[in-house]
Amino acid sequence: MKAGVDGLKRRGEFLAAARSGMKWATAGVVVQARPWTAPESQAHGARRVAVRVGFTASRKVGNSVARNRARRRLRAAAEACLPDAPPGHDYVLIARVATIDRPYDRLVADLAEALRKAPRPRPARSKPRSSATAPGAPGGGT
Repeated sequence: MKAGVDGLKRRGEFLAAARSGMKWATAGVVVQARPWTAPESQAHGARRVAVRVGFTASRKVGNSVARNRARRRLRAAAEACLPDAPPGHDYVLIARVATIDRPYDRLVADLAEALRKAPRPRPARSKPRSSATAPGAPGGGT
């Protein structure tokens, strides 16, 4: 990885990014972001790390060959996009089925858009979801 970029390695780091609620999905990639706390900023700043990034691909993407290819493509796209990403965050890049066949320039554009938008908190929903209106629930649809 380039200077100023460190990798996420432990499962807890990936789960913390998922719990943050900062997420953006595009056709080629899903990006989860988590801002650093003040002690983390000091620790990473001392090592001159601007962002940390982790890559993952589930079995939905395909067999091990397909998952590894998807992660390699995400790493290559991340090298192009991470210097422009907002610093002080952990990013988890999640491969999608389309990651494998998506043209590289479109994958980079997807990642750049997701990195720009993911660190913002998601807006609150205007209407809360209710399980009472779900099909099969008492009083719900058929």
